Amino acid sequence: MASSDSERHPRPPEWTIVDFVHRGYWWTNHGILLLNVCLVLPLLTSAVNGLDSSLVNGLQILPDWQEYFHYPTGQVLGLVNCAQNIGGLIGLPITPFASDGLGRRLTLIIGSIIMLGGVALQFSSTTMQMFIAARVLIGFGLTFCLNAAPLLLIELCYPTQRGKMTSLYNTTWYFGSIIAAWVCFATFKQQEGSMWTWRIPTLVQAAVPILQVCLVWFIPESPRFLVSKGYEGQAAQVLTKYHANGSNEHDPLVVFELAQIRHAIRMEQELNKSTSYLSLLATPGNRKRMKIIVAIAIFSQWSGNGLVSYYINLVLDGVGITTTETKAAINGGLQIFNLLVGLSSAMLIDLVGRRSLFILSNSGMLIAFGLWTVTEALFNALHKTAAAKATIPLIFIYYLFYDIAYTPMLVAYTLEILPYKIRAKGFAVMNFTVYVTTIFNQFANPIAIERLGWWYYIVYCGLLVIELVFVVTFIVETRGRTLEETAALFDGEQPQQDLAITGGEAATMNMTAGGGNVISQRSVQVMIAQEIHTTVITHSRVESKSSLSLDEYELYGLKKNASPSSK
Repeated sequence: MASSDSERHPRPPEWTIVDFVHRGYWWTNHGILLLNVCLVLPLLTSAVNGLDSSLVNGLQILPDWQEYFHYPTGQVLGLVNCAQNIGGLIGLPITPFASDGLGRRLTLIIGSIIMLGGVALQFSSTTMQMFIAARVLIGFGLTFCLNAAPLLLIELCYPTQRGKMTSLYNTTWYFGSIIAAWVCFATFKQQEGSMWTWRIPTLVQAAVPILQVCLVWFIPESPRFLVSKGYEGQAAQVLTKYHANGSNEHDPLVVFELAQIRHAIRMEQELNKSTSYLSLLATPGNRKRMKIIVAIAIFSQWSGNGLVSYYINLVLDGVGITTTETKAAINGGLQIFNLLVGLSSAMLIDLVGRRSLFILSNSGMLIAFGLWTVTEALFNALHKTAAAKATIPLIFIYYLFYDIAYTPMLVAYTLEILPYKIRAKGFAVMNFTVYVTTIFNQFANPIAIERLGWWYYIVYCGLLVIELVFVVTFIVETRGRTLEETAALFDGEQPQQDLAITGGEAATMNMTAGGGNVISQRSVQVMIAQEIHTTVITHSRVESKSSLSLDEYELYGLKKNASPSSK
């Protein structure tokens, strides 16, 4: 009966991570400041993605690019737009194995080198076939970077900054998109009538991969990766230097984080003896995660945003805006607007919460896109100039709501709900879903717009209704938890309790032993017995017959340091 009550009403941990984190401004802590400088490098990967993905959109507006490649249309234009995603799909199945096997940093370097080869081929393109092949090669290299960089980011972040930093990652996509739009605009103004109007933007693509190849050696490897490979000493050094401001490896925050990381990875190993793509569906918790991840990946591309992202030229033609300068200015202005809204939303993620932002985003998109559809219909059916003018601000309003959730949280929410052992593979599935839905959009949208006109917009209105219902029903709030605690949300109450207790008691015992107080072996034995009891309950739930995954190393190490006179 007592055991049942203990399971139903577990004791709260003595300490939580909130008790040990830095409470002042982050820039006053040298370790956190140095860490955030290091994290700029993986953050730039999303900017590279934005630049590469938006470049063709900007090039389509340039008459010199159109003339050089003989005015591609229809299926050829669709192939040009989706070539990068085809390359990404080719590389996607192997990228998680590279990230988990070689490490996050080395995978990032490999991807950057491949991208540089693709940029060189694109710059020297003389035919459309060469240009498409270059786009495929760039996409192949980029997918390695896109898998490794956000993993490195979320696994290195300071605990209280994880939500904001990982939300900034996907938001920087628009920083690259802005560069693509305005570089194309600037070269059009300065080099009109020359092939350099499109070759200069191509050269800009090489800047960040060069930086990553040269500088990634100066940033630390993920402590989660190091622990998973048995390098716990190196992981402790990383956490000490960047999370504990270089104090020592017995800092309570370092002990707390290491205890949770070690416990979570060992528990995952008990649930999944070997990790493959099938592991993503092996448990009820994993199936819940993948349902949400695949859904929000689809929603990020099938909410109507693909119409502007890749075919702004056709969309603006549809409302009577035909001059190159006006199109380029609208495209560039929209990217700046998206970046500002995305940055603002990233700062709100811990204050408002993930679920609330998703619901607000989908509700607003449904209303704005519905009005956008009406203005398209009025202009095309009745040729009302006022309707055309109203379409432009509605596009901006639509993106305001899209950027509230899907810009900052698509990557951040996906990574934080996945446990370490399947994080790289689950993230690859999310990217695969984005690639597939994007490729479909890129082939289907120009054909559908050409044949159906504004009627095609009604399809997206229907999809937005479905998306809102799903978000309200299934999105789970995750704020206020460590990375390991967030990942455990989908596995039931007991794993969440185990993680909280493991970190808290490891910190308690470390402070007691390290503070000069005498700690009795009996007290340590009681704590160990309590942890073993918790672990046995957990393992009985998963019917595991293997050895206990309790963080015994930490506990028995402290017991060894206890004074024998206190028996």
